[in-house]
Amino acid sequence: MSSFYAKIKVSQIEEVQYKMSDLPEFIKHLYEKYRALDSGSLASYIPELTKANPGWFAISIVTKEGEIFQVGDSQENFTIQSISKVFVYGMALEDRNRQILLEKIGVEPTGDPFNSVIRLDENSKRPDNPMVNAGAIATAGLIKGSNATDKLNRLLAMFRRYIGHDVFIDAPVFMSERATGHRNRALANLLLNFGIIDNNIEEILDLYFQQCSLVVNCHDLAMMAATLANRGVNPITNQQAIKPCYVRDVLSVMHTCGMYNYAGEWAYRVGIPAKSGVSGGIIGVIPDRAGIAVFSPLIDERGNSVRGIKVFEDLSDEFDLHLFDSPLEKCSFLEISNNKKDVVSKVIGDSLKI
Repeated sequence: MSSFYAKIKVSQIEEVQYKMSDLPEFIKHLYEKYRALDSGSLASYIPELTKANPGWFAISIVTKEGEIFQVGDSQENFTIQSISKVFVYGMALEDRNRQILLEKIGVEPTGDPFNSVIRLDENSKRPDNPMVNAGAIATAGLIKGSNATDKLNRLLAMFRRYIGHDVFIDAPVFMSERATGHRNRALANLLLNFGIIDNNIEEILDLYFQQCSLVVNCHDLAMMAATLANRGVNPITNQQAIKPCYVRDVLSVMHTCGMYNYAGEWAYRVGIPAKSGVSGGIIGVIPDRAGIAVFSPLIDERGNSVRGIKVFEDLSDEFDLHLFDSPLEKCSFLEISNNKKDVVSKVIGDSLKI
């Protein structure tokens, strides 16, 4: 059974300990297994991303207790790109509340590419979800602040709570995204036309480009994922990064929409909430257990890291991480139903006597 799921029986606990002790060796095995895999290509629509080394590869895992397992280029810096959408969505939930966000942004999966210009709901004109570019731009438009600088500072402070150290924006990547972001400007104008965002288009787009240009490494991403796994609390600093009541919203959208137009197959094969970015990062969250991150800049046609997908598939299979692999006996609903069984039987029996 999974090393990330707590068991009750002594024999099961021993098995978990054995599996956890195996984890460092297993991720080293995965690193060696896939490091020579060279399929995929560097993201080219943002010129600065073509400067990445295609050989970079890292795996990092952080448990909710703060244990760290990692291998490869875990300290190599890159820009977070679309993975930022997860955390900015959580911030917008705190800034505005769930109902306001649902009025502006849907939560429906889409089979279209992340940068599709047609993914607005036919009736409400909302973007389908906050993980596609249109939805992420709308989300950036909901971040509070007295001016552009204040909004950016609040955004950086939010990321700092997740990561546990100071963060900064990669200026060349930001300028590259700003100079080539014509499709995103088209999306923003569509959103303005339908009243989803206000008329500060360039300010909203700058914030969106800046969030995507945040500098991270694989370890940082694993820490951010572990914070979500730990009900919004950074497992090292113990700082609350997001209110616990909104973690469920974030993980739900990650599970259904986080892997671009591969989200359905990911849910089927891997089965954990995840988010990818075109710079080659993927994060996965094992609720109440751990955060996982893989970094490799060679991406497939959907924008997902080729090595990253392979690593997550193997981890899910080896440690039963799929959400539906969780032992059914863990479900507290069963305790409730068992406790109520006699009461329900009595009610049915009494009704038959009437």
